[in-house]
Amino acid sequence: MSGQSLLIPGELSPPRSVPGNIRRPEYVGKSAPKPYTGPEVQTPETIEAMRTAGRIAAQAMAEAAKHIAPGVTTDELDRVAHEFMCDHGAYPSTLGYRGFPKSLCTSVNEVICHGIPDSTELRDGDIVNLDVTAYIGGVHGDNNATYLVGDVDDESRLLVERTREALNRAIKAVRPGRQINVIGRVIESYAKRFGYGVVRDFTGHGINTSFHSGLIIPHYDSPHATTVMQPGMTFTIEPMLTLGTHEYDLWDDGWTVVTKDRRRTAQFEHTLVVTDSGAEILTLP
Repeated sequence: MSGQSLLIPGELSPPRSVPGNIRRPEYVGKSAPKPYTGPEVQTPETIEAMRTAGRIAAQAMAEAAKHIAPGVTTDELDRVAHEFMCDHGAYPSTLGYRGFPKSLCTSVNEVICHGIPDSTELRDGDIVNLDVTAYIGGVHGDNNATYLVGDVDDESRLLVERTREALNRAIKAVRPGRQINVIGRVIESYAKRFGYGVVRDFTGHGINTSFHSGLIIPHYDSPHATTVMQPGMTFTIEPMLTLGTHEYDLWDDGWTVVTKDRRRTAQFEHTLVVTDSGAEILTLP
């Protein structure tokens, strides 16, 4: 395992501005979003709008990823993704969501999710997850991926590769008529081959005009996830696998989630729509 020292909070830069002509989600400036009361099955028009949002989110993530290198700050990655989304008419969905201060999440090494970009410099041997969501046309597109920084040890590299594969296998398991829990069953059974932990308390989610609709997509085999998939349903799958325990601690910032044993963790995510024969990925660049 990597001998890197554990992450500590850095300094935050001021919130980035968004041009006034870009439409904001309804929750910006509020403590919480309005509860979603609409359907999980979306209209063709909403799905088409989500293709646009998903494409911009994927492109923004790819653009930020080009800048990943030792010595680059996570705040710089935030700047790149923020400017890309704004330049393409999209609002960065995380900015102002329940008070989150930045335009993407940057989760380094032992951070499971929701890391806040700051003055932290990436180090040779780190792994870093970028989680980017774009809002445009009244809908959201959400994706994330874990990247290698410089020369990464084999244990961490394999964790990243296998987490990506877990997502791919889960997407292939999506079929109308199947219960949601087949997704977690596929992920958990694959992760167990390697002795990885599967994070349970942070999940995939329904997404559409709402960032989080209330539909929950567990990444373990949950007996409660009995919702049946239907064509037109839109949601994310975003497995979080760990080298050790799935248990976690929360930093004082109220956002940054780290593994309790401080071992490394990786995550990958796509936004999907259920089709008549499987799933279409909406977050492709």
